[in-house]
Amino acid sequence: MAKHSGLWTGIALACVAALPTFAQDAPTVDTVVATVNGENITLGEIIVMREKLPAQYQQLPDDQLFKGLIDQAVQQAALEQSVAEGKSKRDEIWLKADARGYMAAKALESVVKAGVTDEAIQAAYDEKYAKAPDTTEYSAAHILVDSEEKAKELKAQIDGGADFAELAKANSSDTGSAVNGGDLGWFGTGMMVKPFEDAVVAMKSGEVSAPVKTDFGWHIIKLNETRIAAKPALDQVREELVNGLQQKVVGDHIAKLTAEAKIEKPGEGLDPALIRDATLFDK
Repeated sequence: MAKHSGLWTGIALACVAALPTFAQDAPTVDTVVATVNGENITLGEIIVMREKLPAQYQQLPDDQLFKGLIDQAVQQAALEQSVAEGKSKRDEIWLKADARGYMAAKALESVVKAGVTDEAIQAAYDEKYAKAPDTTEYSAAHILVDSEEKAKELKAQIDGGADFAELAKANSSDTGSAVNGGDLGWFGTGMMVKPFEDAVVAMKSGEVSAPVKTDFGWHIIKLNETRIAAKPALDQVREELVNGLQQKVVGDHIAKLTAEAKIEKPGEGLDPALIRDATLFDK
């Protein structure tokens, strides 16, 4: 058995050695995946096509996407070639504008990455929330009516011992709060119209206001209680802070670049209505 085993091993190795070898370099973005009338379509183009897909399509299996994107690229190349001789001035300008927009967005990627760091987000949070002065929130109820006379009448009843909530249910035109006895829940400054807010801020807990006029009508307001507003956790406002930082770093960077650039705008004297004149492409 040992001799036979050695014999088969030698035959197998000889067969392997006799097989032709196909040297193949490791794939790169320049690796050709298809050709259309001699025009190459590369792996890099397929990768970019995948990146441009909507997120839901990017989750499709790679084998399905790969074949589909190659087929799409082939079809696009064939279509492009069919009109290559007829490329218009409009087409050239469209492609140039698209390229400028892409490169402009590309230029901002590193700016945003450098400016919107965890440290920057924390600093923005500290500045806007952690170090900000405490603010007050108010819990109040109201009765809304259409005349000062009616408001005064209700206020007199409340002063005489009538139940505020029952009067709100029976009389308030703000049906949303009336079913809850006029309760408006908790709110902070800036959430109510100014005459209403001014009245609430000046009141003490448990107090009922004199009639207050706003654009909605006449209010009788009861301040239930006040509290110091809780400051949000960083994670609760992260998206807001990131958006603000992005706008700032992008704005600052663009302002710096344009300030340093030599910019001339001879076109500002043209008729603005020209932006709608597509017939210019045909002239």
